[in-house]
Order: sequence, then C-alpha cells, then structure tokens
Amino acid sequence: MNFNLFGYNVNISRNIPKGAQEGLRTGMDRSRVRAALDTLQKYQHGKEQLDAKIVDNEMWYRSRHWDLIRKEYAKDKPEPVTAYLFNILANKHADAMDNYPKANFLPKDRDDIQEAQRLTEIVPAILKANNYRKVYSNAWWYKLKHGFVIKGMFWDPEANNGLGDIKPSYIDALNCAWEPGITNIQDSKNFFVWALEDTEYLKKQMPEIADKLSSDKPIIPKQYIQDDQNDLSDKTLMIDWYYFIENSQGRKTLQLCKLAGDIPYFCSEDYPEYVEKGYYECNQYPVEFDVLFPEEGTITGFGFIDIAKNPQIYIDKLDAIIIENAFKAGRKRWFYKRSSGINLDDATDWSKEFIETEGSLSEDSIREWQVTPLHPFIVQHRQEKISELREISANDVFNSGQGGKGVTAAAAIYALQEAGNKVSRDMISSSYEVFRREMTFLVEHIRQLYNVTRTFRIDMPNGTYEFVDYDNSGLRPQLFPSMYEGEEPKYRKPEFDIDIVPEKSNPYSTMVHNEMAQAMFKAGFFNPQMAESALIALEMMTFEGKEKIAEMIRANAMMYQQMQQMQQTLMRVQPILQALAAQQKQGVLPGGDSRVLQG
Repeated sequence: MNFNLFGYNVNISRNIPKGAQEGLRTGMDRSRVRAALDTLQKYQHGKEQLDAKIVDNEMWYRSRHWDLIRKEYAKDKPEPVTAYLFNILANKHADAMDNYPKANFLPKDRDDIQEAQRLTEIVPAILKANNYRKVYSNAWWYKLKHGFVIKGMFWDPEANNGLGDIKPSYIDALNCAWEPGITNIQDSKNFFVWALEDTEYLKKQMPEIADKLSSDKPIIPKQYIQDDQNDLSDKTLMIDWYYFIENSQGRKTLQLCKLAGDIPYFCSEDYPEYVEKGYYECNQYPVEFDVLFPEEGTITGFGFIDIAKNPQIYIDKLDAIIIENAFKAGRKRWFYKRSSGINLDDATDWSKEFIETEGSLSEDSIREWQVTPLHPFIVQHRQEKISELREISANDVFNSGQGGKGVTAAAAIYALQEAGNKVSRDMISSSYEVFRREMTFLVEHIRQLYNVTRTFRIDMPNGTYEFVDYDNSGLRPQLFPSMYEGEEPKYRKPEFDIDIVPEKSNPYSTMVHNEMAQAMFKAGFFNPQMAESALIALEMMTFEGKEKIAEMIRANAMMYQQMQQMQQTLMRVQPILQALAAQQKQGVLPGGDSRVLQG
C-alpha cells in the first residue's frame, strides 16, 4: 500500500517478508533500531532552527506575517498586507516554468549511440507518466520560499499494477533529517524520511505486526501553523531509514529499513542481493539538495523570503501608519463648551434643518479639530522601500512581463527582459545541474530495475505517435572481448553525458523568433542564390535552432544547383531535340532512313 504524504512516497508493502511477525529482523535487531532512533532524535534536534525558519517562511508566503509580529502592536491598529513578496516568488516561479528542462542523452562510446537515442525518447515519457512537471513546479515553489528543496528519484514497487516504476518526488524538509554540518548529502551517515499515518488503518493493512503498532512517536514532527488543529494522538510515524554498510568485499552499499514507530517491518539486509549490491545499486542516497542561495558550512541555503521580508514588513508598517492617519484625518471631530447650550443629538442629526440652542452662540462655543496629514516624506519613504524590494529581488517591470513606458516592440521588451534576467538565468542554470543529477539517478534505476519489457508511446514532432518496447538490456554491464586466453572477464557499463536544454515558452521570445524569421526572409537568407552569404551571416549569429536553419539553407542551395545543372543540360540537348522533331515532321529519320512515319 502506498501513502503519498508531504511530497514523498512512503511505500508500505502488504507482503511483509518472513520474520516480520516477531518484529525482530535478521539484519535489524532492537538495539540497532534504538540506536537509529537516537540518531534520528539527534539529527532532528540539530535542525530545529531550520524547521522554525521554514514554518515562519510559510506564513510570510501566505501573507500571514502579521500573525508573527502582532504582539508588537495594539489589537485595534490596521494590519495592511501588500503582496509584493508573493509577486516576487510568483514571477521567479514563472521564469522557472518558462524554462522547463528537457534531457538529451549523449553517448560516451560509439557502441551506445542507439541506446542514447532511445533514452532521449523514453525518459520524457517516464517523467510525463509520473507527472514530473507538477513535482518540478511544487519543488520550485518550495525552493523559492525556503532557499532549498530536496528532490529525489525513488522506486515504487507497486506502481504500474505491481510492475514497479520510478517515483520522482520532492521532500518537505520538516519530514526528513540528515547529519548536521555536512555540505553534501552523500556524506551523511544516515538519511531519514517520515510521514504520519492513521494507526487503526495501518493495523488493518499490516495485520502481521498490528499488535505491536502504537501511536507512540520517537520524535514529534514539526507542523505548519494552520487554522485547523491537527491531532497527532492517533497517528503512527512511518520512517524510511537509509544507511550504509560494507559488503563481503568491503565496498559500501546503501540499505533501507522501514519502521512503523519503533517496529521494523522491512529491512534490505535480509536479502543477500541487497547486501552485496545495495538497495539501489548506484549506492547513493537517491536525493539531491537544490539550493537557491548557498550558505557556507551547511547543505541548505536561503531564499527570496529571507532577503525580502525585512523591506516587506517595513512597507506594511509604513502603510499601516498612512492608513491610520488617513482614517483619522478623514474623520471630522469637534470641541464644544458644556455651557454652549448645543444639543449634540440635534447637531449630529442631518435630517433636521433647524437646530435650537440656548443662549448666545459664538465661535468659541464649538470648534472643529482636524488631524494633521502625514508629511509627504512618509509616503515617499514607503515608495523607496518598494523600489528597494524590487531591486534586491531583481523584479522590475520588465521581469514582471510588462513593457514599461514607451516600450511596445516585442524584440525590445524581450531584450530588456533578458538584460534584467541575470538572477533568474543563474538560479535556473544551477537547478539544471540538479536536474542532470536526477536524470542520472533515473538512468541508474532503469539499469537496475527495468528487467521486464515495457511499452511507451513516443509523441512525434508532426503530431503523430509510435509505440516503442524498452527494457534495461542495453544498459546492463557488457562483456569486453578477451585479448588473452584465460584472462579474467571485464565488463563495461554504458554511461552517458546529459545535455539539459530548456523548453522555452516565453511569448515574447516566440514573437522575437517570428520577427527574426521575417527579417531573414527580407534579407534574402532563404534565397538559394545567396546561400553562401547567408551561411556566413548565420555563423556569426547565436540563437536556438541556428543549425537547423543552416541545414535547410544548404539543402535549398544544393537543390538549386541541381536544378541549374538540369537546366544547362536541357539547353544543350534542346537543339538536338528540335532537329529530331523537324526530321520527324518531314517523315525522314536520322541515318538516311527514308521510311515514312505512320501517322
């Protein structure tokens, strides 16, 4: 049974391996479980400050930051929210999705050319089938908010009707733990991921260990601040514990132990093939930390909320002062003497045309009191804070998709966007490196676990599709031919370079490409007589798809040359054909034959 909680797939198998009934496994006894849970508590304690920051940042993202600072103000004060911070995150997220990545696999050996082409076709189909675009989008939201995101490529043995498949995921950092002080996740001695599940439901799904399940938790998971109360008293903490051991050859292998609270119900050490090769044969944690702005001495980083929340709160504080002054200055108030003889009920009743007073009425009897409006400096300072926020986040009008005053041409807007997109390009290029690492994990999972032939639908560029059968036979280690008799066999593992390209979908970039095509047409780039000049000009230019255009120009030029040659041949043959036609018309064939042609 699979539980998809907190962005991570926790796999709970109905087929509990033999020996789980006692709760003590061959490879995992109680003492090791207790030691692992002690390590988990230590790891969890080491990231308490990080967890608190993540919870606070989520409140800032939801524009609920007044809940965090309300204690500084009176309850009756205005609490305006200007969502400039959210706008920053939304625009950066849009930039990331405009540059959604695509992996092209390149062979490192001539024998792997065909397999690289097949992977280039198959991998997008695998990602699409597992809804990777949604995972990628949610991971980017998390990364922008908290400065990092943990992305993983796991194996789900119950997917595809039990055939199993790769499970792309991102993990909420509140629900995992690693060794404090490391800067590379592969250096951590242990890696824990957990999720909460209803205890009674688990007892029905796992009857073999139902009598040992309880709601006691080794740790109390950090929770987000929500409007509703989340009761954890009837929940069991499901933990995936990844760790390393040494096999019989002294090589480090990755192992997995699954715990329901403190009860182990699966341990890869119970299976000799896992002990020798590892639960994942790449023998690395199948996770990667995608960091936005790195910090020294830690594996995590900080995000846009961390750098923009200070000017954001001062914008809102200044806005609160302006709003409060506007309320007070916009409301008229009056002083009056008790001895003035004015009836206040009559004075405030606007339906009465005549108001009766006692005694004489003078200017001192009642006087208007108006609150003085704020100095324009206050409003100007708020505008400067807004400009500061936009500047430090590289989120000006062009980055937001606006043209700005007087700028209407698509090429000009696109050029200004690209000039201001240095920050976005940098953070997207760094995310491509993590995506390349994800694709490496994906290929390793295919190499290890795609033992059964699967059928994939491959969408073709012309709108059609075809079906392709695929398995891991082309990725398994291949035997080198022996050079000497009796030589120990050697194996080669097919490996690939991975080139990441964006699926650019910016509408302005599309318009720019269209305008560029029109300019090339007007300049005669597609005139076969100017092919040589056009190719020289293209060589000096840089844009996506340049090679394809150059290939088309060469093809047109070659076709034009062939037509020219055919035309010249026709001109040489034409007089001969005309002479033959004249002789045929006279009824005389060449060579002196005077036979008369029959009509």
